[in-house]
Amino acid sequence: RLPFLSLCREAAARAAASAILTLAMAVAIADPLHAQDTPESTRAKQDVLWARMEDSVRRIAAAADAVVGVSIVDLTDHRAFHLNADAVYPTASSIKVAILAELFRQDADAGTGGAARLSDTYTLDPADLVGGSGLLGGFSPGVSFLTNRDLATLMIGVSDNSATNILTSRVGMDNVNALLARLGLRATRLRRRMMDAAAARAGRENTATPREFTALLDSLHTGRVLGGATEAYFRMLGTQKSSYLPALLPASVRTANKPGELDGVRNDVGVVFVPNRPFAIAVMTTYGGDPAAAERAISLIARAAWTYFDRIGRSNPLGRPGG
Repeated sequence: RLPFLSLCREAAARAAASAILTLAMAVAIADPLHAQDTPESTRAKQDVLWARMEDSVRRIAAAADAVVGVSIVDLTDHRAFHLNADAVYPTASSIKVAILAELFRQDADAGTGGAARLSDTYTLDPADLVGGSGLLGGFSPGVSFLTNRDLATLMIGVSDNSATNILTSRVGMDNVNALLARLGLRATRLRRRMMDAAAARAGRENTATPREFTALLDSLHTGRVLGGATEAYFRMLGTQKSSYLPALLPASVRTANKPGELDGVRNDVGVVFVPNRPFAIAVMTTYGGDPAAAERAISLIARAAWTYFDRIGRSNPLGRPGG
């Protein structure tokens, strides 16, 4: 009889525990404060914010006094927005992101004979000097002694065209284009040196599409191109400079970008390192009638994109900041 009573008590205890668990689950389901969000629900809410960003970018581009191409890529989940993003645009100085990438790739490939190194030295020659943001024009030819790292800093920080041409010769134009081809980029090409007006008149223009620029930045950001040198590359690309992408962003936001300008052309491409949600962005404009308006359009588009990524990056799946 005692074992039977003990079994009955155990069965009753199990039934009571099961009832309590069932009640707790029912309360959690009925009470949204205790319910957990699902990935599908989170995505649906974020879709609303993404659609607002797209609408904002379209309005800004439509109002610009230029033909505007935009590519924005979430480097976390690779969601992308493209507007006129497969049209081919002149790159102006934005092509320098590719020259810098090839320099860092060669430097990282220590076993390759003839590869350029960041530490390689160079003595400035008078024949190197060309126009266009040329700080090197104030250096003393024949005695000024620079490393490739110095030249790259000038190329990115002040868009020095003389430094760019020296680096192009040192890493090889064909090597830059081979890197782009290996990454599957067909329209992004370095075809002439900086300030080579004769080559430009002959149709040898440096070109890219917004989609290909963000694809390049995405590939670099993943580390599959530069490996352990990836962070150093983006630090160099983030050298402080006057540019359009960060102009309307909070000063605390880290960017790594390269603007470019020619007559009728304004571009800026790079990565905005929003905490927890970095994104790649390329805004390219051509046929521009008002340079200042094109520059502001780039800044406004970057601000619209940042607003989305900042909100997602600092919120939990239910949308609470810092949760």
